[in-house]
Amino acid sequence: MELKDKVALVTGGGTGIGRATCLALAERGATVAVNYSRSKDDAEETAQIIRTKGGRAIAIQADVSQDKEVSKMVDTLVQQFGTIDLLVNNASITRHIPFDDLEAATEEVWDELYDVNVKGMYFCARAVAPFMKMNKQGAIVNLGSIAGQTGLGSSLPYAVSKAAVHGLTKSLARALAPDIKVNCVAPGAVATRWWTGREEQMNKLAPNLLLQRISAPEDIAKFICAALEQEAMTGQIITVDSGQTL
Repeated sequence: MELKDKVALVTGGGTGIGRATCLALAERGATVAVNYSRSKDDAEETAQIIRTKGGRAIAIQADVSQDKEVSKMVDTLVQQFGTIDLLVNNASITRHIPFDDLEAATEEVWDELYDVNVKGMYFCARAVAPFMKMNKQGAIVNLGSIAGQTGLGSSLPYAVSKAAVHGLTKSLARALAPDIKVNCVAPGAVATRWWTGREEQMNKLAPNLLLQRISAPEDIAKFICAALEQEAMTGQIITVDSGQTL
């Protein structure tokens, strides 16, 4: 699918992989809706960068874990731009909890991570699906993680939530075929603010990767765009991790 002149919604689009994806989509000629929950200044800045370069972008607030907020956001975007052609389900949260501290993985933590990381992606996909089906084409990319494949990660609930995203991708691919393609990009370590305070740990990891480099947000963004463009792929979980999981 050509991305030029398409309308794209990127959740959690103000920072990190989300921002890089918004910029990459705009470079390819897409109109971009930069969703944010709390990072208003970051999202506004992302949209402004795109507009300064001659692109079309707006920042729009919605907590993806709240179904009503998601529906309102999508309705607003459709009123303004006519439709939504592309969805990048990027918004995710985590808690850093040692794996052997099962007591710290409380019900509250499980609910919080699942509400955003899993249900939020479902709510967004469900909200945009009718408009994509109307156009007989659409593409969704969910952000998974190698944590969902290896069982490792920042916390046990986070790893399990990302495994659920991988499962959600396959189920949505079945539910929304043939008009809408649904794929998942599963990054390894990426140099974003999630590593704040643990930069030394990140720098120690880099030499041990096959490609001896930590992925940049731009690396993941390029692949997200490629997955959105791909016409003959759905239900796939693609790992982009500099060889971390080999």
